[in-house]
Amino acid sequence: MDLLNLIVNIENSAPYMILLVYFAWYPLVSSVMWIFTAIIFYRRREGGKEGVFDAFYALVDKPLVTFIIPAYNEESSIAHTLAGVLKVKYPNFEIVVIDDCSTDNTLQEIEPFVDNPRVRLVRKKINEGKAMALNDAMPLTRGELILVMDADAVPDVHILDHLVPHFKFPRCAAVTGNPRVVNRESFLSKLQAIEFASIISMMRRAQRVWGRIMTMSGVVGIFRRSALFDVGLYSPEMATEDIDMTWRLQLRHWDVRYESRAVMWMNVPQSLVGLWRQRRRWALGLSQVLTRHWKELMHWKHRRFWPVLIEANLSVVWAYIYVMLTMVWAVSFAVGYPPIGATPIPNFWGMLIATVCLLQLITGVVLDRGYDILLPRFFVVAIFYPLIYWILMAVITVTTTPLGFNVNRQKRKYTLWKPIRE
Repeated sequence: MDLLNLIVNIENSAPYMILLVYFAWYPLVSSVMWIFTAIIFYRRREGGKEGVFDAFYALVDKPLVTFIIPAYNEESSIAHTLAGVLKVKYPNFEIVVIDDCSTDNTLQEIEPFVDNPRVRLVRKKINEGKAMALNDAMPLTRGELILVMDADAVPDVHILDHLVPHFKFPRCAAVTGNPRVVNRESFLSKLQAIEFASIISMMRRAQRVWGRIMTMSGVVGIFRRSALFDVGLYSPEMATEDIDMTWRLQLRHWDVRYESRAVMWMNVPQSLVGLWRQRRRWALGLSQVLTRHWKELMHWKHRRFWPVLIEANLSVVWAYIYVMLTMVWAVSFAVGYPPIGATPIPNFWGMLIATVCLLQLITGVVLDRGYDILLPRFFVVAIFYPLIYWILMAVITVTTTPLGFNVNRQKRKYTLWKPIRE
């Protein structure tokens, strides 16, 4: 059988049509779901009801909060970060910064801040990665609540006013905040500014309505100290220690929340290489937690986690289908046979998917514009999101997911830190 006949047979088969239908319908259904549930969260918790929420969650006391800031080769940003944390308007907090055996001038940038009684420095002699840096510093903290953040981020001065009141409820183990992109010089960083509002922030709103959250943001997350020790602290063999921690807390029936008003200004990768490395680590981390925890999550007592688990797996399946169909279409065009389901000229279905995608993006911008007043001006780049991100994320998922299947057998520690300045 020649290549042309093979392609014709493939594209006229029932399995191909099933894959094509899934490929077309998944982004439509998921986008509508994210929009609908995110608006529910907004109407319940935002939309002018902040005063009512704050009054209901008001705390008489102000528990001690420890900011933990792990740092590795952050000489260009750590001083700005520490200065920003010290400006937080909360009467009772300390800062523990960990130098993970940096090879640049990070240590020298930290040392002037140690004169402040609120700041303490932990120096490591062996570079072991973020998870081990956090674990090593955890016993040295004094706070009842522990806020973990990145060494190149700066919190909003009122961040603790929005995060701390959640812990009035004993079952609340953790609250993740709202990361906002501050470095917006490149085209990719502008796209990420839209992404964090319209994809990540919207998904966390929606997942909070479901009752379970996929991941605590590594750049801003506050924890109940006892909950961290209850699950055994961070897992250094996981590529994304934040996703793993989020799942383990919820498997222990702790409550994990999202607070959209708790803004953290962060830096994102500016280059394609840096973005590729970051998202590859994210994809590997998701693959690892799915591999490690899926059997336990199948128990009826964890049924509230099933929507998150199902959606995560469906997204991975869609990525594989996307890549497979694209390869079939490329060969089909090469042999001169117009592929079924693909055309270089936008058709009704393609325009429908693009329209719903842009509707999701603009909804996210509208919901988050109160926390980032400059965000709407970057919406003009949103039209490139499906063209660039869908392709990039699909390829990363397909090439990286299998690497996470051996997580239960490996003992390696991940010492790589996020490549922001690339």
